[in-house]
Amino acid sequence: MEMKQSMMSQENGDGEKDKPEGSQENGLLMGDSTADDKGQKVSSGPPGGQVSNGYPSTSPQSPREGLTGEGNGGIGPGPLRTLVVQQTSLDPPRETWSKKMDFLLSVIGYAVDLGNVWRFPYICYQNGGGAFLLPYLLMAVFGGVPLFYMELALGQFHRSGCISIWKHICPIFKGIGFAICIIALYIAFYYNTVMAWALYYLLSSFRSTLPWTTCTNQWNTVNCTRYLSTDMNISWTNSSTSPAEEFYTRHVLQVHLSPGLHSLGSVSWQLALCLLLIFTIVYFSIWKGVKTSGKVVWVTATFPYLVLFILLVRGATLPGAWRGVVFYLKPDWEKLLSPRVWIDAAAQIFFSLGPGFGVLLAFASYNPFHNNCYKDALVTSSVNCLTSFLSGFVIFTVLGYMAEMRKESVDTVAKDTGPSLLFIIYAEAIANMPAATFFSIIFFLMIIMLGLDSTFAGLEGVITAMLDEFPHLLAKRREWFVLGLISVCYLGAISTLTYGGAFVVKLFEEYATGPAVITVVFLEVIAVSWFYGTSRFCNDVKLMLGFAPGMFWRVCWVAICPCFLLFIIYSFLRYPPVVVLFNYKYPFWTTVLGYCIGVSSFICVPAYMVYHLLTTKGTFKQRLLKSITPEEGPRGPQRDIIITNAV
Repeated sequence: MEMKQSMMSQENGDGEKDKPEGSQENGLLMGDSTADDKGQKVSSGPPGGQVSNGYPSTSPQSPREGLTGEGNGGIGPGPLRTLVVQQTSLDPPRETWSKKMDFLLSVIGYAVDLGNVWRFPYICYQNGGGAFLLPYLLMAVFGGVPLFYMELALGQFHRSGCISIWKHICPIFKGIGFAICIIALYIAFYYNTVMAWALYYLLSSFRSTLPWTTCTNQWNTVNCTRYLSTDMNISWTNSSTSPAEEFYTRHVLQVHLSPGLHSLGSVSWQLALCLLLIFTIVYFSIWKGVKTSGKVVWVTATFPYLVLFILLVRGATLPGAWRGVVFYLKPDWEKLLSPRVWIDAAAQIFFSLGPGFGVLLAFASYNPFHNNCYKDALVTSSVNCLTSFLSGFVIFTVLGYMAEMRKESVDTVAKDTGPSLLFIIYAEAIANMPAATFFSIIFFLMIIMLGLDSTFAGLEGVITAMLDEFPHLLAKRREWFVLGLISVCYLGAISTLTYGGAFVVKLFEEYATGPAVITVVFLEVIAVSWFYGTSRFCNDVKLMLGFAPGMFWRVCWVAICPCFLLFIIYSFLRYPPVVVLFNYKYPFWTTVLGYCIGVSSFICVPAYMVYHLLTTKGTFKQRLLKSITPEEGPRGPQRDIIITNAV
């Protein structure tokens, strides 16, 4: 938007100044009740109107839209009048959500993912059961939710993706945006493969007898033990393997054909086709922007809750379900003295809410300027935490049932973590239920939809960032750019489709994203709170919402959140993960490889700092000052209002 100059006009309209090219002008002559400028009244916008994003609203899109005067509307001679000239840029307006619910469901769908189902229940019982909820809630209140709120407010105010937003905050930190995009690509390389596994299970469920209930298949071994609730004469030993475990490891993954990461083997064509179908669904859901993805999430974000409720009711009626619930929630207060519990709580709430991945910035940038992002942050983060808690009941009622059936402790049954908890333990439990086919179909359909929401969000974060950074090149070629991005993600995921692909998925999950994204978010908080300034940021929020964040939020952003993130970073360095999968212990060189993958994204931050300092003109002091000074320019809706006084 061009800078406008004030115009002086007389009431009789003697002459008209030339209008700036590429803009339209509408003049409104409004009388003031007094000749004093301070007597002007300001209204909040056109009453009962529709803002351009389609939300029914009485508030303007930006603070500058709300400047209108009130007067007697007279035409004859009288006191000093105000001429309001509104100039609207002819540049295409920013895309917006069709409905407020589209935004909320998209954010909830992004935050509630597979980790809520398989990671939270396991971490909860491992770290003291009900006692773990105390550090979890504390970490959420003082760390996770403030970061969540901050990103929504930043995206909504500056209306930019994770790359171009930094010129309005602190230009030297622009490398953070590029690092976020690379991290999002790494996640897309392995995360969608888990959905391909679920799709394979879903397609295998359309038969009267589920294939993971028998030991007579070509992939089964002599250790396979068919252990249903009706097989009372069969005993379960340490060497026994369930049909569900062998179906997962020997038929779906085929990890027995790969000795490790040094020899991954061939690509599984079945999984390759499943992943191709997953990416095809993703493409046609996001290729047109939030207008289309906002409609898709009405199904993908709500269906999992329906399935969770059905599975919760079914699990509660199974014999032994109470054993699982007791094991899940029985508090072990002594574990709160262990630093590992607090580390796990901090990491879980951070990765569950998902700040730092560019998604919240992108989604919020399509909101109306005066949308109440504070309320949105509280609602969506609360829904996320409650979903994690609910998922624990869904999982552990079934684990209690499995323990009752095998006559083992719940701890022994629940030894599997991560995807194995879903694809082995829960799949086996479903096979033992009446109407197993029905429950299998809805369960794996739920897993796919939980993953799709997060994939929509992660890729939209990258798309928004690139389109905002290179608008003239990509704005009119969105569909082709999205197709290219999806193709890159599919090619990057080829290694995860091999016989040893599960080892690659685990490597990416442990090393490629965790430490890098936490470090990136730490720098983001520092840049916003210390360089951009908490006072300036709070003024921005006040401009949008009408009220400034309280002292609690200010303290969290300035001090508590950086300490919260440093605590997690320290835990990664102090307690590096011991990565083991299917009795394969990752050798040392794979750890080095994993950290190199993680550093490859983070290196964008210092690299851009050096580039920015070298390309900025002036002395070193002037360069440094320019690098940390926000660039002034129009932000938000492309509209301006000029108020001039006329005699």
